[in-house]
Amino acid sequence: MAAYDVTVIGSGPGGYVAAIRCAQLGLKTAVVEKWPTFGGTCLNVGCIPSKALLHASELYEEAGHGFADMGIAVEPKLDVAKMLAFKDEGVAGNVKGVDFLFKKNKIDTFRGTGSIAGQGKVKVTAEDGSVQEIETRNTIIASGSDVARLPGVEIDEKRVVSSTGALTLDQVPGKMVVIGGGVIGLELGSVWRRLGAEVTVVEFLDKILPPEDNEVSKQFQRILGKQGFKFKLSSKVTGVDTSGKTLKVSVEPAKGGDTETIEADVVLVAIGRVPYTKGLGLEEAGIAMDERGRIKTDDHYRTNVPGVWAIGDVITGPMLAHKAEDEGVACAELIAGQKPHVNYEAIPSVVYTYPEVASVGRTEEQLKKDGVAYNVGKFPFTANGRAKVNRTTDGFVKILADKTTDRVLGVHIVGPDAGTMIGEVTLGMEFGAAAEDIARTCHAHPTLSEAIKEAALAVANRAIHM
Repeated sequence: MAAYDVTVIGSGPGGYVAAIRCAQLGLKTAVVEKWPTFGGTCLNVGCIPSKALLHASELYEEAGHGFADMGIAVEPKLDVAKMLAFKDEGVAGNVKGVDFLFKKNKIDTFRGTGSIAGQGKVKVTAEDGSVQEIETRNTIIASGSDVARLPGVEIDEKRVVSSTGALTLDQVPGKMVVIGGGVIGLELGSVWRRLGAEVTVVEFLDKILPPEDNEVSKQFQRILGKQGFKFKLSSKVTGVDTSGKTLKVSVEPAKGGDTETIEADVVLVAIGRVPYTKGLGLEEAGIAMDERGRIKTDDHYRTNVPGVWAIGDVITGPMLAHKAEDEGVACAELIAGQKPHVNYEAIPSVVYTYPEVASVGRTEEQLKKDGVAYNVGKFPFTANGRAKVNRTTDGFVKILADKTTDRVLGVHIVGPDAGTMIGEVTLGMEFGAAAEDIARTCHAHPTLSEAIKEAALAVANRAIHM
C-alpha cells in the first residue's frame, strides 16, 4: 500500500496541472486515469483535436476561395484521411507531453477508474477488474465532464455523433444537422462546412451562443449565415429516424407546434456537457452534490468530506479547460497551506470558429439586470488597417466600463485572432484597469490589437479612426 500526500482522480487540464503543482510544492503525488492516455477530454477528444481540424479546414477554405484574390493560383484537393492523421499527430504530441511532465515531476500514475474508498483511501479498478488501494492524505476529484445526451436520440458515433465522433468522420457529409448552437456545435459545424457539408444548426433558445452578449450573438449569426450556415432558432429536435439511408430529423418549435423533417447524412448532438461523477463512490462516501449533479465545494474547493477536494467541470462554474487549470493550481497551493485566489470575474472564453468570438467579464444584459450604470466603446475591424489589408474585416471589439469609475467590466470581441487578443484585456481586468488605461497604452501599428485601443478610446467617445 502506497502512501501519498495527494492523489488526483483524472488527468485532464485540471487534474494534471493540480498534480504537477502539488509535486512542485514537495507533496508526494499520484494520478489515477481510466483512459489509456493522459490529458482527459481536452487533449484526446476535445480542445486539441478540434483546433487541429479547425486550423486545417481554415487553410483549405482559404486556399480554395481566398488565395486567388491575392495572386496565388492553387486548386486544393482534400484528403480527409490525411487531415485526420494530422489531427492525431497533434494529439499524440500533447498527450506524450503530459506523460513526460509526470515523469519529470516524479508523479506516480495508476491506470484504472478511481473512486473514494473511505477516509484517506482511493480505490483503483483496472480494466481487467483487478483492484488496488491507495492510501492518501488528500484526494482531488478532477474527473471532468461527459457529453450531454438528448432523450430519444441515440448516439452511435457513426451517423449520429457527439463531438467525439465528429472528430473522426472518414468522409465529408453532404448534409449535417447540428443540435445545439453553442461553442462545440459551431466549431465542429464550421470544420465540416468548410470541407463541403451543408450545415443546419437547430437551437432551442432564440440565439446562438446563449451565454454571450446579445449583440455578439446576433452579429456572429449574420457572419456565419454569410458563410453558408442555416439556423433554426427557438426550435427543438424531437427525434432522429435512422432507419433509412438518410437520417430524418424531426424538428418543431420550442413552444410546440407543427413538426418539420430535415434530412441529414450526419447529426451532431452538441447540447452541452454534464459533470462526470459515475463510479467515483461519491454517494457511498457521503459527498454532497447539487441539483445539477455537480460536487458541492466551499470557496476553497473542499467538499463536505475532510481531505476530499474537487475542481474543474465537476464543480460549479464554466466548463473551461483554463478555469480547471487555475483551480488545479489554487487547490494544490491550498493543500500546501498557501493562500491563492482565482478571480472568476476575469476568466475568458473563446469560440474558435472563423472569425473567433472571445469574451471576458460581464455582458450588457448582465449589467442591466444588476442595475450597473456603464459606458460602451465599440470599434469595427472594418476600420482597422491590418484587418483591411488582410481582408479579415468581419467583427468588432466592444468594451463595457463602469460609468462612474471607468473600470472595465466586460470585453467582447468578434474577429480574427480574438482568442489571443482577449488575453490583453483579461490581464487589464485582473489588475483593475480602467478603459482609459487601455486607451493610453501604446499598441503596435499595424496590428489587429489596435482595435482594442480604439474601442477603449470609444468608451469616452474619442476613437481616432472611426
